[in-house]
Amino acid sequence: MADPVISATVQAAIQVALETAVSLASDRIGLLVGFKKDVASMTLSLGFIKDVLADAEEKQNQSSGVKRWLKCLEEVAYDAQNVLDELHYESLRHQVESRNRPKRKVCCFFSFSNINLAFRWRMASKVRDVKLKLNGIYQEANGLLLFSRAVVPAALPAAVGDTRNRQTDSVLAPMVGRADDESEIVKILLSLSEKVVSVLPITGMGGLGKTTLAKSIYNKKQVDSHFEKKIWVCVSDNFEVTRLLKMILESLTERNDGMTSRDVIVRKIREQLVGKKYLLVLDDVWTESPILWDDFLHSLRGLNATNGNWCVVTTRKQRTASIVATHDPYVLGKLSDDDCWSILTEKANAGVEIPEQLQVMKKEIIKKCGGLPLAASVMGGLLRMKRKEEWKLILMNELSNLSGDEDGVMQILRLSFDNLPSPAIKKCFAYCSIFPQDTAMEGDMLIELWMAEGFLHAGLENKTMEEIGEYYLEILLQSSLFEEARKYGRTRWHKMHDMVHDVAKSIMSKSTRFINSETGSGDNSNQVRCLVIDSFGEGAKNLLKSRSNLLHTLFLSQGSLSDDMLKKLKNLHILNLSGEENQNLPISIGKLIHLRYINFEDSTSETLPESVCKLYNLQTLRLNSFALKVLLKGTCDLISLRHLHFYTLDEAFQMPLEMGRLTCLQTLEFFNVGREKGRRIGELGSLKNLKGNLRISNLELVKGKEGAEEAKLSEKANLFRLELRWASDQEGDNYNDEDVLDGLRPHPNLEELVIWNFMGDQFPRWLMDLPTTTTTLPESATTLPELARLRFYSCDRCRELLPLQNFASLKELVIAHFDGLTNLPGDMLHSCTSLQKLRVAYCDNLISFPLNLQQTPSLLELELVKCSKLKTSMTPKGFGFLTSLRELTIGPFSDDGDDHENSSIYDEFDWSELISSSSSSALRGLYLCGLPHMESLPPQIQCLTALTSLSLYDFGGIKALPDWFGNFAALEELQLFGFKELGHLPSADAMRSLTKLKSLVVFGSPLLEERCTPESSGPDSQWSKVSHIQDLRITDY
Repeated sequence: MADPVISATVQAAIQVALETAVSLASDRIGLLVGFKKDVASMTLSLGFIKDVLADAEEKQNQSSGVKRWLKCLEEVAYDAQNVLDELHYESLRHQVESRNRPKRKVCCFFSFSNINLAFRWRMASKVRDVKLKLNGIYQEANGLLLFSRAVVPAALPAAVGDTRNRQTDSVLAPMVGRADDESEIVKILLSLSEKVVSVLPITGMGGLGKTTLAKSIYNKKQVDSHFEKKIWVCVSDNFEVTRLLKMILESLTERNDGMTSRDVIVRKIREQLVGKKYLLVLDDVWTESPILWDDFLHSLRGLNATNGNWCVVTTRKQRTASIVATHDPYVLGKLSDDDCWSILTEKANAGVEIPEQLQVMKKEIIKKCGGLPLAASVMGGLLRMKRKEEWKLILMNELSNLSGDEDGVMQILRLSFDNLPSPAIKKCFAYCSIFPQDTAMEGDMLIELWMAEGFLHAGLENKTMEEIGEYYLEILLQSSLFEEARKYGRTRWHKMHDMVHDVAKSIMSKSTRFINSETGSGDNSNQVRCLVIDSFGEGAKNLLKSRSNLLHTLFLSQGSLSDDMLKKLKNLHILNLSGEENQNLPISIGKLIHLRYINFEDSTSETLPESVCKLYNLQTLRLNSFALKVLLKGTCDLISLRHLHFYTLDEAFQMPLEMGRLTCLQTLEFFNVGREKGRRIGELGSLKNLKGNLRISNLELVKGKEGAEEAKLSEKANLFRLELRWASDQEGDNYNDEDVLDGLRPHPNLEELVIWNFMGDQFPRWLMDLPTTTTTLPESATTLPELARLRFYSCDRCRELLPLQNFASLKELVIAHFDGLTNLPGDMLHSCTSLQKLRVAYCDNLISFPLNLQQTPSLLELELVKCSKLKTSMTPKGFGFLTSLRELTIGPFSDDGDDHENSSIYDEFDWSELISSSSSSALRGLYLCGLPHMESLPPQIQCLTALTSLSLYDFGGIKALPDWFGNFAALEELQLFGFKELGHLPSADAMRSLTKLKSLVVFGSPLLEERCTPESSGPDSQWSKVSHIQDLRITDY
């Protein structure tokens, strides 16, 4: 019987190829005179074939003829897609060329006279060939008695909504049922060991949660305190020692230095680890070679002479565990029935009440999970994708023969794949196998790749391809085939469990080749459409030559493509050169007319060939923002471009002319306004689909409110972050900044606004409630109800900020470098009840900010720093209301008197409420700035005993730290900057009370530096007080 996964893959591949071809055929290419009739005939044949495809899928297991028919159909579907795409490219080329000569009278550019004669004959022949093949395929279907079936497309789950507003956080989901295992392993790791490196294997079958357990242990606070360095490496099945050492170095330094010499790598690791106790986790180890392991362990023992280092190894294989262990392996058991039930119901039902259909089958379901958390999670995800009425059918039929072991997990994973709602989602999932195991895959990048392969054309009405991609990601997350690895802002990264990756890789096994120094080139299958090359040798070159016409995707991380080699990849859709620094794009890149995606992010090349601008199908261009010096003049000809990933802070950087022609563009990270036509701010007006982040610079070149309104920012509903910058050195005094900013009113959906170097006296009414001659706010002055982050920098002419209105969603406010600002009103934040972070800094003339903190009960971080004229009596009051305050940064302040040699500048600060309320128990970080001649610290801080971090700046007259520092029993980090006279730390007894202190950093204390060395002696030596501290840095500037 045929493998159900493979047959589902064939169906998905054919279905997607057919849908892409039909989509292309229905586009404007039918208007190309001379092809209209043949294209219409092809479209008809494609539709007929789609109708019988479901019948062929069902009959393929009983008929070898149907299997052959499906194989032929797949090849012809790709041929049809390529031919139609070539016609589509020609249509785009005509559009671009017509647009570039607007002054000439242009006859119908779809006419015979405008189509190159040679091209017309060549394409006519190709179209006829494909049409005949499709007719033959259809006739053969009749001979095989394949019938048309009414197939209702699987609807996307109702739970999947608009993911743009999906809220998540970075905290890992808690483990279920592993608390005892975690506690036991942590106890082992924290125990005394006389070995330089001890090795503890965690072993058990796939899907038990070994990696999840190891991650939880790795992130435990006790582990952080015990080990000075932590290293995480996902090994997988390639246990090549130099590779592992390189990955260890990358984990330590958080960068890839491109080193290949094992000796150099080991030397660099030794520099990182010398004298420090470390924890190394080797996840998913498969090697059964004692020779390889001994070689690795020998290098590991030579890195560090300190005893007590640990290496945790997770592995499915008992033999591997026995080879690597210096401590008894920890054998992970199965989860209890209740724990499996908890995981499954949470995943299937998203936290709501368990339905009766599920409850009555509880025993049978738990038995099928076999105590494996992965099985429970995936089974729950599978049920979540289905209607509750279907649950019993799935559980009793499709899951009836499951075994409670590793094979059973693979069965569940395959079934989950089979039950994905559409062939396109199946293709999207399988395609992700081109990434190495344990890769964190950026969601936006995945969508761009899927789009380039043509997987996102069909399914949802009135949705963009990107929105369809977001839906597909959400489905894969809900089904537990994907898991969220991390999130930064709106960008999410996803991973696949190693067993899920195995399933994806098996699905793509015939169409994808991975070439490295270990695997060689493999067989030359005529189904290879994706090629991943890590080692560019003769095998790779030969495979490229023999299969160049078939390839859709090429990932190349080593070696360079020659001009001749690139020319042969004429059907390429995706070119990823992100791993190769020295690669230059050959000129022949312009011949790859099907190309939709280029990743050139790691290249150090400063330019691109002009021929890139001939890629009229190109949708995504990812470039190195640090190396590239100029964007191509003809960038505006990239008529299909949707995502331009390139960013520079250089405000002198000139934008290509007429960027407004890129009407499909969604991602544009910055726009520098220029003086000449084609570089003015009005170019943004045509870019209606912009989304995400946008920085606009050189706003001093915009001519008033009307000029600013040409950008049409108020119509861009998908822009979530907007940064507006004027030049920092504007000439003269005749500024129009107020009018320009008034015309740059953003859409109400905006979540973050940053303003730099604004030289107006006041901000527009759409941002603040400023004095006006009218009594009511005009309808056009829409507020920003979604705004969560608002930052102002260097707005020097602004004397006063009035209260913010209707900012209930605001979580962060920054006001910095306002030289003219003298007053901030006490009720300024009366509408900002959700505010979590407030920063007011470097406002040299600020005198008053009597904020009533009762207005901001959600505040987590407050920074009021480097405002030297701010009177302590006019600083915020009401710290008792800040029950969640975690970090406080203050000072120095002004004082009504002349005595700055003591701590009097802090006398009128609201210490009493801060100390007496629950705020003091919540406060973890205090950062206090003094004055160069201050001889004492504010004594009130000794009452903040819950502090874990204390940083003190510029108390230049202090000679000794007081003994009440011993009160800081929870303190982990102490930083002292600019204590020029400091010579003594607190007493030895006080220092011994700081049992949790693991980091002491002192800069600018020459006398203390001299006394905190092993060589120092006598009564003034401080070495005995600090010698035990793990991270000790005491140095003069």
